[in-house]
Amino acid sequence: MFAQLVDGIFWNIALWVFGIGVLWRILSIFRVRNKVDYSVPRGSGLAGAIGANLRRFIPRREMISRTRLQVVAGYLFHLGLFALLVFAAPHVLFIEAQTGLNWTPMPYWAFIVSAQLAFIGLMLLWFHRVMHPVTRLISDADDHIAAILTFVVMLTGCMALIEGFDGLRVLHRFMVELWLVYFPFSRLMHAFMFIPSRAFTGAWFGRRGVKA
Repeated sequence: MFAQLVDGIFWNIALWVFGIGVLWRILSIFRVRNKVDYSVPRGSGLAGAIGANLRRFIPRREMISRTRLQVVAGYLFHLGLFALLVFAAPHVLFIEAQTGLNWTPMPYWAFIVSAQLAFIGLMLLWFHRVMHPVTRLISDADDHIAAILTFVVMLTGCMALIEGFDGLRVLHRFMVELWLVYFPFSRLMHAFMFIPSRAFTGAWFGRRGVKA
């Protein structure tokens, strides 16, 4: 009974909440009206927006010495998680069943490596958050819930590889559904917001001739 709910109505509800929530958050930002800038432009806002997005993928040299742990852990987690989401064989098969799209999944050894990198990166980021006095002070419940929920989703996903026990697959999918419902109302939205945020900052400075 629970498995049928997870594979059926719970999944549909989670997708609708995720889709509508993400769209609402994005539209609410783009609907905010900015004051008209009457100053004479000293550069291209478009070039500034594009440049800011490209340059921010590489940390500034001045910041690396002070944020080396966050930079390395951030790349480990995000690249590992991206590889798992897009190229893990169970996910590729699931996407093909839902949409008809298909591509070559990564081999099992690559899945193990990606999972380990993602776990290491996420745990390092969370440990730094709770142990460093500054990040601990500025963190709230949302930061911890998002990290723990993401960790549980990844953990149950690895457990679900034991294909002989369908309960693990159902548990993983249920945790994914909780994650999808929580996503639009949390800081997990940075997955969609970081590009327009960088673009806005880059355009603002680019128009003024400043390389952001």
